[in-house]
Amino acid sequence: MTLAFESAGALAQKIRDKEISARELTDYYIDRIERLDGPVNAVPVRDFDRARGAADAADQAQAAGQSLGALHGVPMTIKESYNIAGLPTTWGRPELHDNLAAEDSEVVKRFKGAGAHFLGKTNVPINLADFQSYNEVYGTTNNPWDGTRTPGGSSGGSAASLAAGFCGLDSGSDIGGSIRNPAHFCGVYGHKPTWGIVPTQGHALPGSLAPPDIAVVGPLARSAQDLSLAMDIVAGANPLNAPGWKLDLPRPEKTSLSDYRVAIWPDDEAAPVSTDISGRVQSLGDQLSRLGAKVSDTARPDFDIDTSRQAYAYMLNGIMTARLPDEEFAQLQKHAESLAADDFSNSAVLARAGVQHHKDWLNWNNQREGLRLSWRRFFDDWDILICPQTATTAFPQDQSDIRKRRITVDNQSQEYFQQLYWAGLTTVSYLPSTVFPTGPGADGLPIGLQAVGAEFDDYNTIHFSHLMAREFGGFTPPPGFED
Repeated sequence: MTLAFESAGALAQKIRDKEISARELTDYYIDRIERLDGPVNAVPVRDFDRARGAADAADQAQAAGQSLGALHGVPMTIKESYNIAGLPTTWGRPELHDNLAAEDSEVVKRFKGAGAHFLGKTNVPINLADFQSYNEVYGTTNNPWDGTRTPGGSSGGSAASLAAGFCGLDSGSDIGGSIRNPAHFCGVYGHKPTWGIVPTQGHALPGSLAPPDIAVVGPLARSAQDLSLAMDIVAGANPLNAPGWKLDLPRPEKTSLSDYRVAIWPDDEAAPVSTDISGRVQSLGDQLSRLGAKVSDTARPDFDIDTSRQAYAYMLNGIMTARLPDEEFAQLQKHAESLAADDFSNSAVLARAGVQHHKDWLNWNNQREGLRLSWRRFFDDWDILICPQTATTAFPQDQSDIRKRRITVDNQSQEYFQQLYWAGLTTVSYLPSTVFPTGPGADGLPIGLQAVGAEFDDYNTIHFSHLMAREFGGFTPPPGFED
């Protein structure tokens, strides 16, 4: 593995061992961004001068015998939606072009506290509401594996930055697969944490203070070990809860894939996936069984899947529409009158934007509590669920009217937002999910799958993904980006 694609942990070790200085590593990644990012456009917000200054400070600290932390001197990029003092936070919205953050987000503070520094910020779709990453502020981000295809969204720039070798580590956010979808499309690792265990302060539009329901922030990386390292740094109480709230996530105890009880969910009639994707889930299940793991392709949580879908759609709609300007919200309310109220079809997931009554929220929250209990019982019997993230590999860029877009799955047309099914299945119930690369599909593009676990079992899903890489292989660089 060339320097560009080393793990963040390995890069930090090289700095500790004085094989390379933080400044040399920072200049190395800056050079790669300047040479290679043009056609990708993963890192449109660049902060190179301050990154060099932070790298120099890290080298001076090391010369004085001081360690800044586990990521001492490691250069990162991060999703544009996180506040970094002095840089714009727009969420892809042109009217926020001059919205400069006054202070760092909590996650940025924690990464800096561990010794990392930031080269810049990565591209997103407008309002973080697409499976692609383009907007009028920063333009379009392309997939390093195929420049005609999307890197995913909404953390598409983050996954593309890692895949192209522009940084050591990154961090995104997820409410509808926004960490997991780009990780799958770009062939990297992404972890959606259990809801509430990583603080979201400073990952918000101006004026938004409260942590949003079901939305999370979490790391993307080129190795599962880096996901674990990042979670060690960022997981914990938010500042308001810190005086009396402590997090004690269970640590993995299993040492071999043969120790795991694995349920696989290759496909579902409610949201069919390509035979390439479902076949990869089935193949991995078969291989795990041959290794001695207990594997089932029929085990499912005991709840009505339509209830889960509707609860997720309700929660998602409330959050996504709250992000819209008033005039857009009014348009969606009018459009919603003609749409079905119980499906993702016809872009309903974004368009059902009527005023939600407190009684309605209490009802759906109660339904969600039942889902959580069902999942808890399911994970009493199973350690990991492997399932798809989306129905296909990275699809061609499509910037047509979002309400009319379609996805082609094995020559069959699907609603664009039907792709939310596999992400929402776990999101609504607060479950942790790690997307891990499994190699290319028939089209040569990466296939990533979800490893889902019980609430708060984040380190277990990450550890399982690490063991999978050790047995079957992990991240591979896209052609054309090697040194």
